[in-house]
Amino acid sequence: MRTMEKDQDILSLYQEIILDHGKSPRNAGIIEGHDCRSEGKNPLCGDRVTVTVALDDEVRIADLKFDGKGCAISIASASMMTEAVKGLTAREARMMTEAVNTLCREATSPDQIVKELGDELGPRIEQLSALSGVSQFPARVKCANLPWHTLMSCLDGTGVVSTEG
Repeated sequence: MRTMEKDQDILSLYQEIILDHGKSPRNAGIIEGHDCRSEGKNPLCGDRVTVTVALDDEVRIADLKFDGKGCAISIASASMMTEAVKGLTAREARMMTEAVNTLCREATSPDQIVKELGDELGPRIEQLSALSGVSQFPARVKCANLPWHTLMSCLDGTGVVSTEG
């Protein structure tokens, strides 16, 4: 019984984190003089996100903002992403994106992913553990992943990404 109560407490905490970021997103807006920009669309549910990035000496993400409209999960994911990837290299941001994709798609323990990412990136993915609840709702996985794929599109220079197809 205690395990079920603990799981419920964690799920409630995760829901609060998602709602908080959804209602009060961090780093919302567009960076003037950005180094890259990409737009992401999820035609099935109408989520739209624009990601702009300013790079520090073209190596690290110095600043990152997003602008968009969508469900609480897509907005929360974008908000959480901006906090999690600032200061990372494109390679590290890609590792974070893959980890978030795993969190959202599989019933994998966030603790396992934290261990796999190691001391540097592990604590950052731990902050994103609230997104693991999305794995219980397959229709929402695209909502949570859209900002992350849009970030990768921005850093890769492809400009537009869609969850369709």
